[in-house]
Amino acid sequence: MDDVAIIGIIFLVLWLFHTEISLPLAIFMGLVFVALSFITYKLLLPAYRRKKTTGVEGMVGLRGMVVECLEPEGLIKIKNEYWKAKAIEGNIPAGETVEVIEADGLLLKVRRIKE
Repeated sequence: MDDVAIIGIIFLVLWLFHTEISLPLAIFMGLVFVALSFITYKLLLPAYRRKKTTGVEGMVGLRGMVVECLEPEGLIKIKNEYWKAKAIEGNIPAGETVEVIEADGLLLKVRRIKE
């Protein structure tokens, strides 16, 4: 709807300044504007719906290795980065593989991977 309003404003300004525009040119300009708006909408909308993959929000679902025993808090390593973590199901010894369930600030809540 914003596109239609913008087109209307453009034609109103042209009319106020007594600028004559042929009907085919006006239709062509309108179609081009609508096409560009549609293409932009189709390209940008998936980016807004995509799940965040960076920062703490992107950590959920990743797997890591326990470096310092989680009793219930300790240290884990994910992608060569060390993170403070808290086990949600008991204690987890060093060397175990864990999965990030939730991110609470910079503290990751994890559970043991049962393989």
